[in-house]
Amino acid sequence: MTIFNVIHLFGGLAMFLYGMNLMSDKLEKLAGGKLEQIFEKLTSNRFKGLLLGILVTAVVQSSSATTVMLVGFVNSGLMRLSQVIPIIMGANIGTTVTTWILSLTGLEGDSLFIQFCKPANFAPVFALVGIVLRMASKSGKKKDIGGILIGFGLLMQGMVIMGDSVEPLSESEKFAELMVMFQNPVLGVLVGAGVTAVIQSSAASVGMLQTLSNSGLITFGAALPIILGQNIGTCVTAIISSAGANKSAKRVAAVHLYFNIIGTAIALVCYYTLDAFIHFPFNDMEVTSISIAVVHTIFNLGTTILLMPFTHVLEKLAYLTIKDEKRDPAENLVILDDRFLSTPGVAIEQCRNVTNRMASLAKTTISLSLDLFKSFDEDKAQMILENEDVIDKYEDITGTYLVKLSGRSLTMDDSRTVSCLLHSIGDFERISDHAVNILDTAREIHTKGVDFSDMAKRELNVMFGAIEEILDITVKAFEEKDIALAYKVEPLEEVVDYLRTEMKTRHVERLRTKTCTIEQGFIFTDLLTDLERVSDHCSNIAVNLIQINDDNFENHRYLNAVKSEDNEQFAELFKEYSYKYPLPQANEK
Repeated sequence: MTIFNVIHLFGGLAMFLYGMNLMSDKLEKLAGGKLEQIFEKLTSNRFKGLLLGILVTAVVQSSSATTVMLVGFVNSGLMRLSQVIPIIMGANIGTTVTTWILSLTGLEGDSLFIQFCKPANFAPVFALVGIVLRMASKSGKKKDIGGILIGFGLLMQGMVIMGDSVEPLSESEKFAELMVMFQNPVLGVLVGAGVTAVIQSSAASVGMLQTLSNSGLITFGAALPIILGQNIGTCVTAIISSAGANKSAKRVAAVHLYFNIIGTAIALVCYYTLDAFIHFPFNDMEVTSISIAVVHTIFNLGTTILLMPFTHVLEKLAYLTIKDEKRDPAENLVILDDRFLSTPGVAIEQCRNVTNRMASLAKTTISLSLDLFKSFDEDKAQMILENEDVIDKYEDITGTYLVKLSGRSLTMDDSRTVSCLLHSIGDFERISDHAVNILDTAREIHTKGVDFSDMAKRELNVMFGAIEEILDITVKAFEEKDIALAYKVEPLEEVVDYLRTEMKTRHVERLRTKTCTIEQGFIFTDLLTDLERVSDHCSNIAVNLIQINDDNFENHRYLNAVKSEDNEQFAELFKEYSYKYPLPQANEK
C-alpha cells in the first residue's frame, strides 16, 4: 500500500462525509417543520415514539441529528425525558437504513440490473441529475432535491474510492496481523468507539468497516466488537450538543450513552459465552459488507427489544447521574434552542409557537386593561405589568433567534415566514405596551376620581367591543394561519378609525358645551389614541400574514386595493362592522 493509496483513502472518506452531511442537511431542510409536527403529535405511547424515531432517522439519514434535535426539544421544555427515550431507541434502528444502502458495494453479478445497482455505476448518475436540478431549477424545493442527489452521489462515490484504495491491503501481512488483534473484544469496542467519536458519524464509521471488509482480511470475530463500539462512539455528538444545556437535556445524552453501553455489554457477554461452549464456525470467516449490515441491524433491533420494557430504568439512571438542582424560574422563558438552527423548518415552528404565546398573552393583557374601567383592581394591574414584562422578554429572545435564523440557508417560504414573525413580534409587543398605557389611564381615573359623562362611557363601551373583536380575529388568524380570517381585520380597523374620529369630534362638542372638563378631555383623547394604535398593530399583523401567501404582495398596494370602491368584500364587511358597532345617539337610552 503506497502513500497514494492512503491519500485516496482519506480523500474518499472526506467525500463520503461531505456527501452524507450535504444529503442530511438538505433532507432536514426539505422536511422542514414537518419534523416538528411529527414530534408534536407524539403521545405517551412509547411504541409510537419508537416508530417516530425510526421514521425521522430514516428520513434525515442520521441518528446523531435526531438525538441532537431531541436534546433541543427537552432543553426547550417541549418534551419530557420519558417521551424521548423510545425515540432514541428508534433512531438507532433507523440508522441501519444507511448501512444497508452502503452494503450495495458488495453486490456480485453480471446482469445489467446488478451492475447498475453498484455505487460505481449509479453514483455519477445521481450526482449528474442533482447538478442539473440545482442549476436549472428556480424552485427552492427542487434545488434541495438536487442537493440530496448530489450528496448521495458523493457519498457512494466516496465509498468506491475508499474501496479501491484499500485493495492492496489484501496482500498485506501487517494488516492481517492488525485485524487479528481486533478480535480482542475490549480493543475492538474501543477502536470502533474511538473512530466513530472522531468522525461523529456511526454510518460513516460502519461504511469504512464495510469498505475494509473488501480486503478479505477482516473476520466476523474482529468486526463484531468494532460494530458494537461504533454504536457507543455515536453518542459523542449528543454529549457535545448537550454541553451548556439544562439538566434535562444532558439526561437525553446520558440515556443515549447508557442505552448503547448496556446493549453492547449484554451483546458481548452473550456472544462470547455462547462461543465458548458452541464455538461459532463463522467466527473466523471473512466478513462482507452485507453481513456487517446484518449484524448492525440485529444488534440495534435486539437491544431495543430487550431494553424497551426498561425505559423507566434508563430514566432513573440518567437522573442518578445528573441530579436536579434548584432552577431559576427565568429559565422557563428560554424556550428557543440554538440546536434547531441547523434545521430551519423546526426552528421556525418553534418561533411560531413562542409568537403564538405572545399573541395570546397580548390579547389577555388588553382585556385585563379594559376591565379596569369597569372596576379598578390592583391585582389585575400588577398582572398587566407582569405580562408586559414577559412579552418584552419573549420579543428579545425570539427576535435575536430569528435574526440568527435569517442568516441560514432558507427556502423562499421559510424566508417569508421569518420576515412575518420578525414584524409580528414587534406588533404584539407594542400592543402590550398600549395595555400598560391604558392601565395608567385607568389608574389616573381611579386615583383622581375622574368620571366621564354617560355618553362618553357608552361610546367607550362600543370602542372596547370593537377592539376586543379585532384582537380576537387577529390572534386567531395568526395562530391558525387563517388567511380568510386575516382579510376581515382591515375592514374592522377602518371602523375603529371612524369611531376614533367621530368620538373625538363629539368630545370637542362636549368641551364646548362644558359637559366634559379639560382634564377629562386629555384622558379621553389619550385613551382613544392607545385603542386606535392597538387596531393599527392588528392590521400590520394581518397584512404580514397575508403577505406570506402572495409572491407579488405589497403592503401599500394591498391597503389601497381593499379600501377601493371596487372591493365588494371589504365594503360588505365594513358595513357589517359599522352596524355592529354604532355610536349611541343623544336620544338613545
